[in-house]
Amino acid sequence: MTTVIESGNLWQQTTSDLNNFSTAEILRLLEEYRLLPELIKEMVIDQAIADIDCTPEEEKNAGEQLAHQYQLTSEEVRQRWLEQNNLTDQKFRAMAIRQFKLEKFKQVTWGGDLDAYFSQRKSQLDRVIYSLIRTNDIGIAQEIYFRIQGGEQTFGELAREYSQGPEAQTNGLVGPVELQSIHPILAKILASTQPEQLLPPTQLENWIVIVRLEKLLPSQLDGTVKQRLLNERFQAWLKEKIADHH
Repeated sequence: MTTVIESGNLWQQTTSDLNNFSTAEILRLLEEYRLLPELIKEMVIDQAIADIDCTPEEEKNAGEQLAHQYQLTSEEVRQRWLEQNNLTDQKFRAMAIRQFKLEKFKQVTWGGDLDAYFSQRKSQLDRVIYSLIRTNDIGIAQEIYFRIQGGEQTFGELAREYSQGPEAQTNGLVGPVELQSIHPILAKILASTQPEQLLPPTQLENWIVIVRLEKLLPSQLDGTVKQRLLNERFQAWLKEKIADHH
């Protein structure tokens, strides 16, 4: 025989069971199931946004933004989504306002010095397109370098033939990619190189690489980058706050 437990009944039973636990036991369970850091994180956020006010218009916008985020394109879709996630309209509204307050907190706290922070981070956020050939044979690397330099063969032809990484499949081309996401030594080389400048064979860990910067794509402090930097500042702050509670 199969027993079916409805989610509402399960929730009531779980809540009833929790009433029989002491605070210490509940904390122990949260730690055992690795949920305590998440609880601390949410408590820190609640404390941080407690003094953030929202106007009625902002609360309305918050609801619309959350509905857009979850692609709740009609009232029917919205109600079905609420049921699936065991949420009421009131809880959805509270979620939306909390999320809006959090974004407002980020802006109030770190928005004022975002230009200065961007200046610190810009060199890492700049993107590059570059050509790369890697081999573990210095003799082959030197031969490839002289062939490219002398115009005997193109970089792409030699990359397809000799490169021992995935760039062989793209004629040696890599990117666009942020400088911060590639090897620090290679990033430093590319950041100080002029476009189309062919660099001689260079040791990079276990490889000998030949690199040519094709294009530098400077980062801009647009809306997307602003949000990213605000999130970075917030996450760093949150990490410190959580560490203080341990």
